[in-house]
Amino acid sequence: MRNARFRPDGVVEAGTVLRHQRRFHFLNWQALPWLETGFRLAERLDGTTGAGMVTDRAFDLKLRLMEEGDGRPAVALGLQDAVGTGIYAGEYLVASKRFGPWDVTLGLGWGRLGTGEDFGNPLTGLSARFEDRPRDVGQGGLANGVPFFRGGETALFGGVEHSLPEVWTPWGGVEGFRAKLEYSGDALRDERGGWPARRAGLGGRAASRVNYGLHWSDGTWDAGLDWVHGTDLLFRLSARIDPDRAQPAAPRLPALAARPVQVTGPEEVIRVALAEAGFRPVAVVIQGMEARIAVAGGRQRRLAGAVGRVARAVQPHLPRQVEVLRLSWRQMGVEVARLTLPRRAMEAASRGDGSAEELFHASTLEPAGADAFGGMADDGGVSWGVEPRISLLLGDPGRTLRWQVAAVAGARWELGGGFALAGSVARSLAGNLAEGVASDSVLPHVRSDAARYAREGENAIPALYGEQIRGLGPDLFGRVTAGYLEPMFAGVSAELLWRPQGRPWALGVDVAQVVQRDYDQRLGVLGYQVTTGHVSAYADLPWFNLYGVARAGRYLAGDWGGTVEIGRRFASGIEIGGFATITDVPFSRFGEGSFDRGIFIRIPLDLFGIATRAVAPVVVRGVARDGGQRLAVDNPLWEVTREGTARAFRDGVGDFLR
Repeated sequence: MRNARFRPDGVVEAGTVLRHQRRFHFLNWQALPWLETGFRLAERLDGTTGAGMVTDRAFDLKLRLMEEGDGRPAVALGLQDAVGTGIYAGEYLVASKRFGPWDVTLGLGWGRLGTGEDFGNPLTGLSARFEDRPRDVGQGGLANGVPFFRGGETALFGGVEHSLPEVWTPWGGVEGFRAKLEYSGDALRDERGGWPARRAGLGGRAASRVNYGLHWSDGTWDAGLDWVHGTDLLFRLSARIDPDRAQPAAPRLPALAARPVQVTGPEEVIRVALAEAGFRPVAVVIQGMEARIAVAGGRQRRLAGAVGRVARAVQPHLPRQVEVLRLSWRQMGVEVARLTLPRRAMEAASRGDGSAEELFHASTLEPAGADAFGGMADDGGVSWGVEPRISLLLGDPGRTLRWQVAAVAGARWELGGGFALAGSVARSLAGNLAEGVASDSVLPHVRSDAARYAREGENAIPALYGEQIRGLGPDLFGRVTAGYLEPMFAGVSAELLWRPQGRPWALGVDVAQVVQRDYDQRLGVLGYQVTTGHVSAYADLPWFNLYGVARAGRYLAGDWGGTVEIGRRFASGIEIGGFATITDVPFSRFGEGSFDRGIFIRIPLDLFGIATRAVAPVVVRGVARDGGQRLAVDNPLWEVTREGTARAFRDGVGDFLR
């Protein structure tokens, strides 16, 4: 039953619900303090035939209208299955109020949540249009073709939850149990109709609208056992994570050593110290009271972390007269940030006489690539690594989830001057993605043949290319990449990005001429070619560490349109958000889902104790189709350079002393 409660801001919860003829898998995210979002994947009885199982995907939204106070309840408005086929579509207005250990909820439901039909729709008094609720499932898509809060009938729902005192078990006392009793507005047990339901004597109706449950939670895990609809036992298990509190195991480093009285040949000694600290020294220049240090590599994801580590490494070897450090921080062969830091401020903070915030205010972030020092050639080096790669495919008619886990080994050889050679090899380890059915798409199969790529590419070359990334002026960056760009496409890609470090926005343009790769993902290609590219705008929004990306251009299937992406970046580096793409492909030609949309989660691998800057991306789409699909190069300039912005520097200030 729906209520007006919300999780703590930013919390993600994923879980599974099991019952007779049903399995529900869900991912809920408290996107903002007042906005809850959810993705639900249901394996349910086929409502058309009354036999067999089908899958259904849906997105839910819940908005807080009023917070709970001493004399008022919490109030929320929700849309269930707001974007999906509409099988479970329903809207609700609900209030919840606590009285000691009791939590009481009362609400009014429309659509699926109004099938109890207790009252007429109160909104028909405003307009006769609210009387009719057309239902056209179709391919699924925006609002399901069902206007919200419509229909001739609504239903009342409500319930009470009691937080139990410590419960005795054979293993000792356990807290966190909650008993529940509810009266549901959803009077349907299932979606069966026609002769199978009549023959069974059910017709899809629930035997009872009263449900009972017992749940337990410790703040991370939540488990429940419920009796619903008078006929079915339901088991629920979920886990929660707060992405704002997840942190890598990074102990505070010891204080800086005292200044030496005299140092002989400090430049070379400093280079050795930087290498021992995990960086590749590009340049070390000491002139009077200033030391200029350019570094590449390192395990730090954020500018503040790199600055703090460099300062600790070089301080014992700097001449006494040096008072200012100017650090040039490079990624993928190009300077992405320039920071000036007073040496005394860093020393004071390391002794406990200052803080990371004071260091932040004492520092000056300057434009990247604004002078010869920032644009000087890098002698280059080799980096490599091995990491897991997970591919997910939802919406396959024969299986709810298709997946594949592969081991990927990659290397990058930076040749200097921004030039590099890079590539990777992959070996499939486990999964059922290769067993997926053939695509039925009427568009060019730019993504929907994922199962065939998995089947024929067990041993693959995901990428093999040459690349140059350069600074073209103050905060202006360019990239050209040629070769096997990603698992499904090869060709040439070029990009230009203007990213003013002191501004909350950036502008970019990219264009590529590509050909589709053979299914074995080795050196062969297929016949399909396309020119693709986009104009993109990136913006750091002034609320809750949100950012937005808007793109317009041509996609891999030759369709034209635009993409909007909204994400939130947490202190841990975890990013969560959603995206939607609308192109000139009609919904009927696009196929199931009507348009491309999904949820993404990007998780830094160092949170798991892995010494790397790599990030594991997970994209959850309701269904994988061919419309609105972009090329996926390894090093898009926004991702390469974004840590050099003022916003990213400010958000990572806590890493100064890690």
